[in-house]
Amino acid sequence: MLSLFRAFPCQSLAVGTSASSAILMDVDSGRILYQQNADAKMLIASTTKILTALVAIEEGNLSDVVSVKREAALTEGSSMYLREGEQLTLETLLYGLLLCSGNDAAVAIADHVGGSQAGFVALMNQKAKALGMEHSSFANPNGLDDEAHYSTARDMALLARAAVENETLVRIASTRTITIGGRTMTNHNKLLSYMDGCIGLKTGYTKAAGRTLVSCAQKGAQRLVAVTLQDGNDWADHQALYEFGFLAYPAERGATLGQVLSSVPVSGGVVSTVALVAADHFSWPLGQGEQLKTDIVLPVPLAAPLKSGTSVGEAVFSVNGTEVGRVGLLCGTDVMPRLEPAMAALRTGLPG
Repeated sequence: MLSLFRAFPCQSLAVGTSASSAILMDVDSGRILYQQNADAKMLIASTTKILTALVAIEEGNLSDVVSVKREAALTEGSSMYLREGEQLTLETLLYGLLLCSGNDAAVAIADHVGGSQAGFVALMNQKAKALGMEHSSFANPNGLDDEAHYSTARDMALLARAAVENETLVRIASTRTITIGGRTMTNHNKLLSYMDGCIGLKTGYTKAAGRTLVSCAQKGAQRLVAVTLQDGNDWADHQALYEFGFLAYPAERGATLGQVLSSVPVSGGVVSTVALVAADHFSWPLGQGEQLKTDIVLPVPLAAPLKSGTSVGEAVFSVNGTEVGRVGLLCGTDVMPRLEPAMAALRTGLPG
């Protein structure tokens, strides 16, 4: 969908965290609902694996059979306990990556999808750049401490927004427990059981990074993502952030794909007006005292003939005088030109 990412003034905040860096963001609009030192470059530990999974799903094939190399099987840290020579599908490895936080799974995935760890890391950095993660650098697929491996809460929220649009990634990351590939795996993300509406994403920890957590929660049609870095109280902090966000900033739907947003005049047609429908959906989280306004903008007056589905203008959304987004407008129906009397007579064979 089309939306703007500019910062927008927030109402007085009544929430805080124990994190060194944190952010709460609305998924559909990108509006920041809470931030705390959100642009500090931080170690991110295994939350890295959100990007690893996203790149692997986009570049690989879930049914691919991966042969585990010795280097992957010997990877240090959290593990799904791979064995050298073992053959598993890429999908099984992704479950091990996101549920068990397997560093070994990350290396096996990287070798298979990228041809090598270095090749896969290049894909990770390309994807991060494409997502607008301007203050991030990735040096490995698992998040082990490295001075060239870092991100920010804001960048990780951008990654989370992209990740939750991937149905495969959400399906895996929201799974509490599964038996697949001869293994039973349980998700490390306790928010899945601690709160209603949590749909993933990823935990992380190293001694240097501390506890890191990126999550997403949904209430009705609204989705929020929260990021906390170096936070010893992250489970409670994420629950508090979501309670605050959904209460203080409920989303208002401005447009739904195919919804009639206006009816406007048409000159020279067999009908005098045509319905304009939204080419996409748009919503915006509204704080106290804010109202969403819709303006219909047409570059030129409409004249017949018109064909259904033709792009003719935009719906411009603003909050208290500040533009927050746009959605294209399409003709909802065909409009045939009105025939002049002489032409109509010729068509019917009657004298003019």
